Parts: sequence; structure tokens; C-alpha cells
Amino acid sequence: MSAVEEPKVRTAAGVVRGRTEDGLAVFRGIPYAEPPIGEARFQAPRRVRGWDGVREAFAFGPPAPQEASMAGRDGGDLFKGTGDDWLTVNVWTPDPDPAARRPVMVWIHGGAYKHGFSGSPGYDARHVARDGDVVFVSLNYRLGVEGFAHLDGAPANRALLDQVAALEWVRENIAAFGGDPGQVTVLGDSAGAGSIAALMVMPSAAGLFRRAVGQSLPGTYLSDALARDVARAIAAEAGLRPTAGDLSGVAPRELPAIGHALESKMRQYEDRWGSFAHTLTLFSPVVDGEVLPAAPWQALAGGAGRDVELIIGHTRDEFRTFLLFSGQLGKITEEQAAETLRRFGPGEDGERAYRAAFPGASAEELYELVQTDWLFRMPTLRLAEAQAAGGGRAHLYELAWQSPGNGGVMRACHGLDGPLLFGTYDAHLGPAAIGPEHTAEARELTAQIRTAWTSFATSGDPGWPAYDAGRRLTRIFDTAPSVAAYPEETSRLLWQDHVFEALPLLTA
Repeated sequence: MSAVEEPKVRTAAGVVRGRTEDGLAVFRGIPYAEPPIGEARFQAPRRVRGWDGVREAFAFGPPAPQEASMAGRDGGDLFKGTGDDWLTVNVWTPDPDPAARRPVMVWIHGGAYKHGFSGSPGYDARHVARDGDVVFVSLNYRLGVEGFAHLDGAPANRALLDQVAALEWVRENIAAFGGDPGQVTVLGDSAGAGSIAALMVMPSAAGLFRRAVGQSLPGTYLSDALARDVARAIAAEAGLRPTAGDLSGVAPRELPAIGHALESKMRQYEDRWGSFAHTLTLFSPVVDGEVLPAAPWQALAGGAGRDVELIIGHTRDEFRTFLLFSGQLGKITEEQAAETLRRFGPGEDGERAYRAAFPGASAEELYELVQTDWLFRMPTLRLAEAQAAGGGRAHLYELAWQSPGNGGVMRACHGLDGPLLFGTYDAHLGPAAIGPEHTAEARELTAQIRTAWTSFATSGDPGWPAYDAGRRLTRIFDTAPSVAAYPEETSRLLWQDHVFEALPLLTA
């Protein structure tokens, strides 16, 4: 392939033409399913129709309909978009030679299951593909009500079914881009990690990937009853029934505003939704018994994912991100801390347990710590334990680097591993957490994380031992990296008797 030649690849649906960028062949906005509109709306994804001639794959497909703000942050015009071709993939490859058979990495973006976009500048995969000598794929999937609301007349977990369809596209087409369909690693952060944990135990996803990397798994999966109750509340905001037919009368890009309006009133549902009413999103994967047969912890412990090799981990100060961008940093009162400890802490007296385990911690520290543990750290740890218990292999990590940007207030916050993996320090959390004056230090962390992930995708070995219940060995990513027993031992002991499972509907 010459430096000026536009690369072409024949997919099952037709020929696509990409661009040559920084020594890579890059293809953007390739449809993997038909647009989910009209009769296809709120249904399982449908195989994309073929085309004649050559289709230009120069631009990212439009983002799925979504509310562009969360926790005080506004995504601006990037997430607004136009057009219906939401279900697309993007490919970065060192050389689209079918004989190359390079490892494949498939990125599933996060965003609280309600926003996000594979075309975000923070997910520019050129450095990962080139440095790791891998074929890198990213994808869009349906979000919010379109993808996750549990509606009558529609399959549950349509967003997860989109992801399965994208992985089926990879299996069918990636060899033509120089990738090995038998060496696929899925990876993602936050809601992307939550999606991956679900995919690991979904029958429809079996055999579509060999390895998985989950960054900051959120512990919210909804029971069938809770998900249906949430859908009823969303539809009621618009005076509708929670059916695919009723909600199809609302334009796709107008629908996110209905969910957003309800989110400001979620706490009034605490008597039915419990702790979920105090989260930042109405959406999570649904344990419906069919698409997702069981919550990941229970299914993995039963051996459902033993054939998938796993890296799973969290940052040390996950909830810091939400404190800062919601404007709460420095404003948490003792009353707020006490209420939050009672709501999210384990056992019958979570407040007493946390205050005894962390004597001298301030109100804000306790408020942040219990939510970090409940939402991210302990669900992540327990997923590694479940995978090991079920006969699979899991490698556990913690990102502990105290990011120096923004006066150091971000610490090892939720989402920090994204810009470190991709090396996109000027996008997403990069400017707030790293800043231009600290990129040299960030590059050290980037080298650690990127090398571990791409080595894992290539060989199954990330560079540290698998997790087991005896030693609990964990890779600590920091300026001085190490491997040690799981570092959050105090929290682990607090939560050792807690059972993570699908969140229930408390009252009918």
C-alpha cells in the first residue's frame, strides 16, 4: 500500500474506501446494521443491506440520540449529531492484508448507558493500533431509552444486541482488514465495561471474543421488575405507556429529553428503586432472563465466562470525577455524608461500619469513598473473584496515579484510564486531570497500560499473575508500578458478605 493510495476493502456488504493516516489505513462510519428507525425501531438490529460500487468510509457515523450532559458536564455539539446511521464501526489497521492476521481490539465506549460516541476525539485509536501492531475497532450502539428501556413489544437490552451485531460484523469481515477473527479482545470503560461483563455471559455473544478488558465496571444491573418500573416512569413523563408503539411516536432525537427530565426527579422513586434512585442514570443492562440470563457475578461464578480471559480493574478514587463536575467538591456536609453512608454502605449499619473502618475521615471523604466502593471498586473486585471461582482467568488492576492536573484535585478519578490508554491528553478528562504541563508523566502511565492491554490481546499475558482468592495479586498502575495484594483491603473486608446481584424493585 503506497503512502498516497486510498485503501479499499471488500466487506460482506460491499467495498469501502478509507484513508491513509500516520501509516495506518483508517475506515470510519461503516454500517454493521440497518438504521434502527421506522419498523426497525426498538427491535433487534437487522443485518445491513449491501451496496453497489465503493462506499466512502471517511467520516464517523452520527452519534446515537442522547442527552449531551451529565453530572454538570456538557458534551456540546459533538454528541448532538444528525442522521440515522447510528450503528457503525470504525477500523484502524496497520495494513489491510488478509494474510496479516493481527490481533483485534474492539472498543465499547462508556457514558452511563445514555451518552457517548465512538467518534469522540478521546477515542482516536491511531497510537494503540500502531504501537501495539493490532487492528482496532470502535463502535456506536443505541443509548438511553432507545437501547436500554425495558418496553413491551421490544426485546430487552437492544444496546447489547447492537454490540453483539457489531462483534458478528467483526467475525465476518475483520480478516479483510488484516485482523484475526479468532483473536478478538473487547475492551471498554465504565458503561462499556458493564456491557462487556454482560456480553461475557450472554448466549448470543458466545464465541465472538476470546479476551476482555473492563475499566471501572459499574455495579448496576436491573432486575426485570425494576427495569419495567423505570420504563413506566419514563413513559409517564410524556403521558405515554411503556410500549414500543407509544414511544415510536416520539422522534428519536427528542426522546432523550424525556429521560433527562425524569432524572431530576429520580429520588422521589426511592421507595421503589432504592439506591438506584440516587444514581446518575436511568439505564443499565437488564437481567431479563433471556438476552441476559443472570447478573454477571452469579453467571461467571457458575462458569459462564470461563473460556474468556479477563482483565478487570478500577481507579483508586472513582467517584472524584462526579464530585468535581457536579460542583459538590468541598461542599459535602456531615448530614449528607451520614445519609449517603446509610444508603450505600453494606449491611444493616453501613454508616457505623465505614466510620469505624476509616476513623478520622472527613464527611466528604466518607461520602466519596462509600460511593466509589458501592458503584465501582467492590463490583469490580467481586467480578474478578467470580471469574476465578467459575474456573476462568482474571487479572485485576488498580490505577493509583494521583493525576497532577487541575491542582491535583482529580486524583485517580473515574475515566482517567481512557486518555492514558489512547494517549489523548487533550480530550475527555485529559485537560482537567492531566493538563499540558504533565504529559511527560502521563506518558509513563500510557506506556504501562497500553503495553499491558496490547500484550494481553496478543498473547493473553498482561504482565502480571492472574487473580486468586489466596494471594489476591493486583497490578498497581502508578509512576512506580508494582504487583501487590489487593490494596483496598479495608473496603474489601467491609463488603465481604455483601452479594452483588440485579437491583430489585422494592415495592410493586
